[in-house]
Amino acid sequence: MTLDGEALEQLRKRAKAGGADKYHAANAAKGKLFARERVALLVDEGSFVEDGLYANATAEGLPADGVVTGTATIDGRPVCLMANDSTVKAGSWGARTVEKIIRIIERAYSTGVPMVYLVDSAGARITDQVELFPGRRGAGKIFWNQVRASGSIPQVCALFGPSAAGGAYIPAFCDVVAMVDGNASMYLGSDRMVEMVTGEKTTLEAMGGAKVHCAESGVGHFLCKTEAEALDVVKRYLSYLPANWTQQPPTAEAVPAPEKADLAALVPASERQAFDMRRYVKGLLDEDSFFEIQALWAKELTIGFGRLNGEVVGVVGNNSMFKGGVLFVDSADKASRFVQLCDAFNVPLLFLSDVPGFMVGSAVEKQGIIRHGAKMITAISEATVPKICVVVRKAYGAGLYAMAGPGFEPDATIALPTAKIAVMGAEAAVNAVYANKIAAIEDESERAAFVAAKREEYERDIDIVRLASELVVDAIVEPHELRAELVRRLAAARGKERHFSRRRHGVTPV
Repeated sequence: MTLDGEALEQLRKRAKAGGADKYHAANAAKGKLFARERVALLVDEGSFVEDGLYANATAEGLPADGVVTGTATIDGRPVCLMANDSTVKAGSWGARTVEKIIRIIERAYSTGVPMVYLVDSAGARITDQVELFPGRRGAGKIFWNQVRASGSIPQVCALFGPSAAGGAYIPAFCDVVAMVDGNASMYLGSDRMVEMVTGEKTTLEAMGGAKVHCAESGVGHFLCKTEAEALDVVKRYLSYLPANWTQQPPTAEAVPAPEKADLAALVPASERQAFDMRRYVKGLLDEDSFFEIQALWAKELTIGFGRLNGEVVGVVGNNSMFKGGVLFVDSADKASRFVQLCDAFNVPLLFLSDVPGFMVGSAVEKQGIIRHGAKMITAISEATVPKICVVVRKAYGAGLYAMAGPGFEPDATIALPTAKIAVMGAEAAVNAVYANKIAAIEDESERAAFVAAKREEYERDIDIVRLASELVVDAIVEPHELRAELVRRLAAARGKERHFSRRRHGVTPV
């Protein structure tokens, strides 16, 4: 049919209006924005170019087939994006919805720009399943494209409502996921389906709400109070990464560390006394540049992006405030994924070690601590970006290996004067070697004197100066000199050769 200007304008207005007013009102009552408002808040004004606006235009009640796709710029840098329109059939997927999503991911991949997913979808339309589900351009092709794009371009998701059934894998394949508390959820089966299949009575919030995924499962990375906060997370995340794997991270204006930061004062002399590694990181990096990722999950390990003299770095640090900084199954997984992310996008890695080692015991053995620890050590080994290991206080046992110790080809291993490197701490070592002899000494004071003497002997054996003299560590640096030392060493390592092994890929111990 032929359209005149007025008819085309009416068609365009209907497509952009989304679903019925009652659905807009229902979303507003929950604090949810219209999909197109989310796009407008995220991207630079006037930069959005939409594709597929007239998808399913001949159908009744399916404007744009429930998804907005197109290209734009964020802070002047090109991106591709998709945004589910939950006012249209609850943001569910039809055949053209799927095709639009596939096309925009393919465009992001082929042009080498980040892909942003603004997700709010009830999943597939069962009535359209033959058209959207099984075919070569069906929903599975979305995930295939995401996997192909992973590590090639940044992929970031902001989740504003449900991400249901197979659709839950869109966030899962992204680098990071920001979830809006109270509205966002991810689940493979609804609460009704769970009760029908397993008999369990639950709710969507208890099973797959934002708090659950950001603090317990680790599938979510940022717990946000509002949609605006989630969109800010998307912007900030992208500000640390290049457009694609062939480019370098964007450089910012160099900013000094906080003036009041006293790194030496932050680290207690006693190993038994915990300190917050997040404060240490913030005192070391450019002021206000630390962007922590997965702050609520596996808190014994702190990860995130920051800047040193304006250059982006990825930080992995043990936090003794939580579980003594011991590495568990979840923290090993957390580190593995972040290290791979940094290595994919040319972000140098800084390891700040204060680690007693991996957790021991029957519970963690049954959870596969060896397998998960091996996965972390694999990621550290395979990372070819510049990486520096700083032993802030201790690196014991396999914890040294997991924090990019000397055997894992860091560009430098730096020790602070407080550093200790050993198979285990002095107390555990003395008990392991002399347990029977200690038990045989009946006099309490004599026993204490024996233990103290053996501990002192052990401490001399692992003295940091001895380790430096044996070239185990490359430098012993005072805390106030550490930042400048890191800036110089990272600058020197910037052009390093990135080859690791003669192969297609390893077999990861997942």
